[in-house]
Amino acid sequence: MVQNNLYEQVRNWIYRNARPLDFARWQYHFEGGSQEQVITILESYQNEDGGFGHALEADAWNPYSSPIQTFHALEILRELHFTDGSHKVIQGVLRYLASGQDMEGDIWLNNVQSNNDYPSAPWWKVGDESSGHNPYNPTAGLAGFALCYGERDSELFETCARIARDGVKYLLQVEEIDMHVLICFIALMEYCEQAQITDIIDLAAMKQKLMELVQKAITKDTDVWSTTYCCKPSQFFNNPDSIFYPGMQEIADYESEFIKETRNEDGVWNITWGWDSYPEEWAITKNWWKSELVIKNMRILKNYRLL
Repeated sequence: MVQNNLYEQVRNWIYRNARPLDFARWQYHFEGGSQEQVITILESYQNEDGGFGHALEADAWNPYSSPIQTFHALEILRELHFTDGSHKVIQGVLRYLASGQDMEGDIWLNNVQSNNDYPSAPWWKVGDESSGHNPYNPTAGLAGFALCYGERDSELFETCARIARDGVKYLLQVEEIDMHVLICFIALMEYCEQAQITDIIDLAAMKQKLMELVQKAITKDTDVWSTTYCCKPSQFFNNPDSIFYPGMQEIADYESEFIKETRNEDGVWNITWGWDSYPEEWAITKNWWKSELVIKNMRILKNYRLL
């Protein structure tokens, strides 16, 4: 078992450093906190157009709505297992997606021009050529959300069904894919499973392909895990009940032990990336990401019965 003081050390750090949203998430996962409290705080990041901004995705300080920030909000809702499609936060996102804002053809923009007016990581500036700027990041995940919660006779549903069909056709043809894009396709699959949508895409073929791509995406050289932003099993799953675990059992189990052994002098985990500019804002953002990583890692330790 993990040493007895691990939980208390990490908890104290969260209480001292986390922003309200991550504090509420911590309480939800580890202290009997309510789902409603997390959602109430999450709503403060939602704009009148239904999209999300305000540095919800901490590497972009743009207050205006963007597809990436909105997808990040949806991932938090999935983390909470929140599925009330009638709730205003979900209806707001559907309104944002249906508006066609921040969309070109059948693709939601990975970057929006207004990002350039605010502090952010370089990869969220329009004009950057980062590998994660695939058209399906975050389009595949947003389409899955709309298929799950949207009205089947709506124009948005028809658009997203087309996105899903084209996206899965693309997915089945690639031999490898950026991990951020892969996360979006996993979300598409899981949304379709949740809504029991079987008439739009071949879920069985998609699932098999995703399992193959996940195994290829993992950085097998574990020596670089502590110092490099790389792909670990936890990018895709955080417990041994996942469909991805059987083929990744050895390295996933290794990661759970790696997490246990690699806390820094503050009792939490280091961030392995940074910004080249905006040093004052990065100092704040870095702590926000540490909170995100604390919640992620502690959930893994809990799910692997190491906590």
